[in-house]
Amino acid sequence: MVLAAAPINLPSPVFAMALPCVTFWSVFRPTAMMPPVVFLLGLLMDLLTFAPLGSGVLVLLALHAVGLRFRYFLVRQSFLTVWLCFCVAAVGAACFYWGLQSLLGLRLPPIAPALNAAMLACGLYPAIALVLTRIHEAMLHAEIAP
Repeated sequence: MVLAAAPINLPSPVFAMALPCVTFWSVFRPTAMMPPVVFLLGLLMDLLTFAPLGSGVLVLLALHAVGLRFRYFLVRQSFLTVWLCFCVAAVGAACFYWGLQSLLGLRLPPIAPALNAAMLACGLYPAIALVLTRIHEAMLHAEIAP
């Protein structure tokens, strides 16, 4: 997230990088993504994007809760099903984030940047999931090895 916050002339990918990571670890390795870690990641996201404090925390904690709730369903599904479920969750999270920013900022910002971030998260999910799957498999092999 820190690297994604670099000042460039594109929409900030911090939100789009945080969603797939929190979702992946919440579903496939919930012991590695505990609520205090999600809280700190949300706080870091708020600080890096200059969002109202607490909005990113609530969004990531809600996404974490949804990932835990549907964990047993998702771990038995194909990648395409998990990806589509993530896309639905990402759009919901982006709308929730937009709503919280509107409420906490006392103004109605345009929704297009939030939807762009959701679509960017959906597009980045396969690449991020590939890397995180390799890390997850390496962790499993390390746990099994004597």
